[in-house]
Amino acid sequence: MEIAVETITWVKACRKDDIPSNGGACVLLNGEQIAIYNFERRGEWYATQNLCPHKKQMALSRGIIGALGDEPKVACPFHKKNFSLKSGSCLGEEDYQLKTYKVKVNEDEVFVGF
Repeated sequence: MEIAVETITWVKACRKDDIPSNGGACVLLNGEQIAIYNFERRGEWYATQNLCPHKKQMALSRGIIGALGDEPKVACPFHKKNFSLKSGSCLGEEDYQLKTYKVKVNEDEVFVGF
């Protein structure tokens, strides 16, 4: 029997205070713009690519976070496309997909997993 082992490299992204409560901010990690979200109302943290795949704008970190049912989501601030913060899937009828990243918080520091 083979067991798949997932190796994650954790990269320090920022301090917790750098990300607004119930909002997001952008950081540059490994040459990529990553949007990090502090969904404080749910006690959860998420990270996605910052590039909106709809119109190719680096804007998702400024999007509005919320929920569609139980699914945490971010809405692009320009065109209001909604994306799952868990899977990156577009929550509309379109086939757009976001790259998502694991996030962990250790004391005052936020780490993103690659």
